[in-house]
Amino acid sequence: MESEDNTLDELLGDIAGLINQYPIALERHAAFIHATGKDPELAEKLVKAADTMRDSGNLYLTWAKHYAAMAKGNTDASSGEDETDDFDI
Repeated sequence: MESEDNTLDELLGDIAGLINQYPIALERHAAFIHATGKDPELAEKLVKAADTMRDSGNLYLTWAKHYAAMAKGNTDASSGEDETDDFDI
């Protein structure tokens, strides 16, 4: 059982890292597009998409943590903690 718990923790770490990096990558790409003057409208859309992905990623990660806690036998898996710091919100 401990092996499964470790797997869940490792996957949560991977998910959190990817969810955090994705909006950053979108913003970098938007900055590149803006700097080259190629498509300002697309750059603006990508910046808004980064904000949306950051918000939805926070929600996704909160649920993932909740289910991981349940899988570990924590029946009171809702911690009430504010997860927004995980994503610089």
